[in-house]
Amino acid sequence: MKAHTVLFLICLLDLGRLMLAGSSFSFKENFDVMWAPDHFSTSEDGQTWYLTLDKKTGCGFQTKNRYRFGWFSMKLKLVGGDSAGVVTAYYMISDTGKERDELDFEFLGNRTGQPYTLQTNIYKGGVGGREMRHVLWFDPTKDFHTYSFLWNDHQIVFFVDRVPIRIYKNTDATKDVFPNEKPMYMFSSIWNADDWATRGGLEKTDWKNAPFVSTYKDFHVEACQWEDPYPACVSTTTQNWWDQYDAWILSDGQKVDFSWVGRNLVIYDYCTDTTRYPKLPAECSVSPWQ
Repeated sequence: MKAHTVLFLICLLDLGRLMLAGSSFSFKENFDVMWAPDHFSTSEDGQTWYLTLDKKTGCGFQTKNRYRFGWFSMKLKLVGGDSAGVVTAYYMISDTGKERDELDFEFLGNRTGQPYTLQTNIYKGGVGGREMRHVLWFDPTKDFHTYSFLWNDHQIVFFVDRVPIRIYKNTDATKDVFPNEKPMYMFSSIWNADDWATRGGLEKTDWKNAPFVSTYKDFHVEACQWEDPYPACVSTTTQNWWDQYDAWILSDGQKVDFSWVGRNLVIYDYCTDTTRYPKLPAECSVSPWQ
């Protein structure tokens, strides 16, 4: 990575620390445990949260509120050691029905010494199949790192430590496949997916290493909170930084980082998989730079 890119990344990380300072909330203020409450625990101060997977079950939680557009971030530290077959997920989802909208970070575990794979996906009206896979430039099991969504009516950007790794644009060509109508909850979960997660299911979960624990803290949201039947903030989102012009496009520095990620960290992109998609989806023709 070039020196000026490194300096820019450092500046972004420092900015992230400043913006997140003082924005932590207790779990009970923001979330409900969705299943297996006996597999969920917190630190004494309630600021760090632990999800546990064993052979019996995993665990998951979701926000009490739904949101439509905004900035959503969480710090995660992933399962260390031999985590093959284990998936830790952090995602936005409208509901669990067949017509759901969804934005996914999925962390696919691996054998000891092998890197995690980060898979992202986007669903509109229950249709996904828009996977991208990245390797990371750090070990996500050693310390906390911040994973964020920027979601407005112009673009969706996936960030890792304030570095944009994926961009999904809303244009005339993609308006029918861009999720912008349904408010979403924020979910997180850990579960066994050894039928597909590691080397296509060839590597199975080694239960001798259980329990597997993923760790979370510093949930941060700046968004339009949904209130039925229709919240006033939906029509005033442009009063917020996350839906103003600078959030509709990448900055020059972000373009440098995004280019570096594309050259060095992408290991799968559905938009280049012509075996799977002989006719590429419409959104694959849209430039992330526009």
